[in-house]
Amino acid sequence: MRIATFNANSIRSRIEAVLKWMAENRPDILAIQETKVEDAEFPALAFSEVGYHVVFRGEKSYNGVAIASNHQFQEVSFGFDDGGPADETRLLCARIGQIVVVNTYVPQGRDIDHPMYKYKLEWFRRLKALFDRRFTPRARLVWVGDMNVAPEAIDIHNAESQANHVCHHVDVRRAFADVVAWGFVDVFRKHHPEAGHYTFFDYRTPKAVERNMGWRVDHILATPPLAKLSKDCWIDLKPRVQPKASDHTFLVADFSI
Repeated sequence: MRIATFNANSIRSRIEAVLKWMAENRPDILAIQETKVEDAEFPALAFSEVGYHVVFRGEKSYNGVAIASNHQFQEVSFGFDDGGPADETRLLCARIGQIVVVNTYVPQGRDIDHPMYKYKLEWFRRLKALFDRRFTPRARLVWVGDMNVAPEAIDIHNAESQANHVCHHVDVRRAFADVVAWGFVDVFRKHHPEAGHYTFFDYRTPKAVERNMGWRVDHILATPPLAKLSKDCWIDLKPRVQPKASDHTFLVADFSI
């Protein structure tokens, strides 16, 4: 089973690139974040025409999550159920065959002194509580998406100058690590422990991909029963250097299921 994740930064702007990548790589499951489109305008037909089922929840110009699968969905839910902000356009859980996929677009946080940064830290706490209520680390569960966290110094090309960045600050790294400690394995790091691999390249940095000036903020994490079945995990940089590319690129993992 091939599982991939991609922050599209507008699915309507990127639909042709997504369909081309899917035709070339044939993922069984593709999780998408930052679709930036209301549900009535989501390009669902484009996915069904190439043999994929798709579920999604979005809003105009911001956020948005979706999962495309060549298998039927057994269960689908959006957002939190703990009485706080539901954030349905940032959190999607789906049972597909033998596995559960949790697709998240974690708040970026804006600035460490901004209320959205505190909200981001709380978001991770709420997510761990959701895992506690609904799942077990013994299940075949994969948590994917744009987490807006570079967990280690090796996940940023210039980590020494990013201590106060909302995606690398010590508090957000601890919050993310606390969720990972619930029972997840970083599938990419299982296969590639070395530095220099990134999934996000800022538009504002000239020739960022060519100069390898990026961040690893997109992740595929799996519970131990699923992680032990992983055969490889890699970042596909080719879509990032195409015209009108997203500022993120595809992260892909293969599992022997």
